Amino acid sequence: MVSRMLTLNELFNADFLNALKQFRLFARQVERDGRPAEHKSKALGHGLEFKDFRPYAPGDDLRSVDWNIYRRLGKLFVRVSEEQQDLPVYLMPDVSKSMYLGENPRINAAMRVSLALSYTSLNQHDSVGLFPFAEDMQIKLRSKSGKSNLMSLARHLSELRERHTTDLAASLNHLSSIKVRRGLLIIISDFFDPGGVQAIEAALRSVRHRLLFVQLVRKDDAEPDLEGNMRLRDCETSGFADISVTPDLLKRYQTAYQAFNTELAQLAKKKQATLVQIDVEEDIVQQLSSLFRQGGVQV
Repeated sequence: MVSRMLTLNELFNADFLNALKQFRLFARQVERDGRPAEHKSKALGHGLEFKDFRPYAPGDDLRSVDWNIYRRLGKLFVRVSEEQQDLPVYLMPDVSKSMYLGENPRINAAMRVSLALSYTSLNQHDSVGLFPFAEDMQIKLRSKSGKSNLMSLARHLSELRERHTTDLAASLNHLSSIKVRRGLLIIISDFFDPGGVQAIEAALRSVRHRLLFVQLVRKDDAEPDLEGNMRLRDCETSGFADISVTPDLLKRYQTAYQAFNTELAQLAKKKQATLVQIDVEEDIVQQLSSLFRQGGVQV
């Protein structure tokens, strides 16, 4: 069956973008040395949100002195505010062969989710980078900020092309080797890595970023509609296996798939990551709305 990928015009759709205006990302705290934006920073300075008082020290800005305290106590104290800065967002959509299978391939959902989260981030003055992965990670777009960059990011997404096997562990190791500011890493994938969840967990040990896992699923992942004798071919390795589909085999498969999902959920919990499942056959905005149902997502 021939896959049909979204065109740029289909992806950069006005109705789709308008439906995203309700979404917000909230970081508990971001690293210092960023740009002024809407997230609380670890840095204390002259931001908008009051944090504390401290005794005046030579060189402090006299504009930050609280003169009411001076009149009452005869001592100089300065008001310390919490600076608000941007959250760097790094998108890692899976572009391995398994993402391109079927009439409505998972890559289409990956593109829509990537654009939706980019729109949300750019709309609140954050920066977005695009690092697609398969057997290794590519750098398609270094971090960019500003709403004007949304169209450029959509174009890069529409130009993503199928690569080969999945090696999320190698891709995460590549990401860890490049110098980028600590931020939010969003991995968008089916997570069907040959090394299993354990290999992903091992690679995440070197990742400094907060994590959001977007798992792209289909209903037939859990309950495949298969019967009889058949030859299955791995689309990424070209390996094949002759099998006879029996009720017992299907039950064993379902048990293994449930165990895989449980392992992934446990990994997300261990890493304090957000994990969301997106059914590629269902409306993407409605599913993201459930993720953002409280008005925003805190990471």
